[in-house]
Amino acid sequence: MTDIRTIPLAVLDLAPVVEGGTPAESFRRTLELAQLADRLGYNRYWLAEHHNMAGIASSATSVVIGYVAGGTKRIRVGSGGIMLPNHAPLVIAEQFGTLESMYPGRIDLGLGRAPGSDQTTARALRRDLATHGQDFPELLAELRGYFNPPEDEYRPVRATPGEGLSVPIWLLGSSGFSAKLAGELGLPFSFASHFAPEYLMPAIHLYRSSFRPSPALDKPYVMIGVNIVAADTDEEAKRLATSQQQQFLSLIRGRPGKLKPPVDNMDDLWQPHERDALQSKFQFGVAGSRATVQARLQQIIADTMADELIVTSQIYDHQARLHSYEIIAEAGNIR
Repeated sequence: MTDIRTIPLAVLDLAPVVEGGTPAESFRRTLELAQLADRLGYNRYWLAEHHNMAGIASSATSVVIGYVAGGTKRIRVGSGGIMLPNHAPLVIAEQFGTLESMYPGRIDLGLGRAPGSDQTTARALRRDLATHGQDFPELLAELRGYFNPPEDEYRPVRATPGEGLSVPIWLLGSSGFSAKLAGELGLPFSFASHFAPEYLMPAIHLYRSSFRPSPALDKPYVMIGVNIVAADTDEEAKRLATSQQQQFLSLIRGRPGKLKPPVDNMDDLWQPHERDALQSKFQFGVAGSRATVQARLQQIIADTMADELIVTSQIYDHQARLHSYEIIAEAGNIR
């Protein structure tokens, strides 16, 4: 069995805007968490692109990545992910070429094909809704081409900065599409099991079975998302986790909002079918003390043989969130 102590841990930050808070406060808290993760030995710190969501402040993802990279020293910083169909590939190549030029050897480019929003917002982003992401392989090939040095000096369009830089590209997904594509291209793959756990095992199998070695990677590399809320006791962790449960509840009801304070009893808020839906979303997660978290992480590693875990902790109280990542680091013995 693979030991949790040999598995790198990463942070996925949605830059949560809490009820009563502002994006400005969220960014300051994001930087403080990133600096803590840097000191604790976390491997990477990723931020996610979402739009038209009052509870998530990281919509201008590359800007926030630069802010975090500038305020940290060692930790890799990147996107988890950039939704490529929302953008011109040239713009992303320039943005991440700029970041890599400023913070060499520390920038990751994780890419997804979903809109990161509803259809109305996707239309406002000038996204072609007719494609449904089918053109993602072509967009990816165009993007990768901008990073590659040209065969001759007369390339008509060039990414400056970007061209000739080595920015690791990851494919992200919650289904088999990106898993298969990542395998065929020989790229690292990160699965969004923090919100689509039911597809995790088939996607990992598809990725590994379709993997072809490439200049980027000689063997498959899988990172999976895990919801973790850690506290000094199981009881306190479960109470803190009700903020994230309320957030999911708002999403499935079609009324996303800011992150709410924890409550003592979720049974006062959800219906039985909603409770069952939420519980299924947390198959690859845990709320508990250090011992509980460590045991659950060890089981997840045994079940998935993941190469890395990326942890998201949606906790209302900032100090409790910082402490959660401290406990997770202790559980993973990365300190």
